Amino acid sequence: MNESSYWPAPAKLNLFLHITGRRPDGYHLLQTVFQFLDVGDELAFTVTDNARITRVGAVPGVAEEVDLIVRAARLLQRVGKVTQGAVIHIKKRLPLGGGLGGGSSDAATTLVALNRLWGLDFGADRLAELGLQLGADVPVFVRGFAAWGEGVGEQLTPVDLPETWFLVIVPPCQVSTIDVFSHPDLTRDATPITIRNFLSGAGKNVCEPVVKRLYPEVAEAMDWLEGFGAARMSGTGASVFASFAEEARARSVLAELPSNWRGFVARGRNRSPLTDRLEV
Repeated sequence: MNESSYWPAPAKLNLFLHITGRRPDGYHLLQTVFQFLDVGDELAFTVTDNARITRVGAVPGVAEEVDLIVRAARLLQRVGKVTQGAVIHIKKRLPLGGGLGGGSSDAATTLVALNRLWGLDFGADRLAELGLQLGADVPVFVRGFAAWGEGVGEQLTPVDLPETWFLVIVPPCQVSTIDVFSHPDLTRDATPITIRNFLSGAGKNVCEPVVKRLYPEVAEAMDWLEGFGAARMSGTGASVFASFAEEARARSVLAELPSNWRGFVARGRNRSPLTDRLEV
């Protein structure tokens, strides 16, 4: 399949994460900042005359029936009363349970791409609303701008951030978000901050202490990365990152990464590569 036919499903970083309370339904109230990276998964779509939705390409450990890609396509198909189907090809690059938003980004790209290919013409608000039914992180990928997030992460305000270079380390473990959010030691009453506070340097990831205790691999990666810059975990992990002003510096640190660890360098993006793809 031609490379130009693929649609990007970019990674994201949570530059900080506070839990400020809990809703009556048990969902946690958050404050966070999302920024995209210029790396991610890639998806391609072939529209079919029958109504079947088929995934092509392995997603280790994720059966087709429960894959967010397939669920997103079927949701859009049902709501849009679409009689066509699609064969969805995926090049999976982002790790599962890595805190980089891979599954949510794949779902968002599926909604955005099939909205065009099926000729539905739903607006971003409608697609984000559908995305929220699939996961709290899906709307930010649909909307396509770096954002301050509140609520369960779906109340989004655009923010203009430095597009620095990041070294991202992916420890050899998958973090269970459910285990983290249900842990009795998780801080759930962080003091709310403002966007101005964050831009002045405030904010941390309150999930880090719990994740580091449950997953020693994450603690080890963060300790190593602290030797080169301020290390932070994305979302509920497992990925950890540090920011660098210059690409060369990020790559020089990557070159020192222990051989049994996985890592990569990426540029922060305030505008999603998916939004760019829409204009092609």
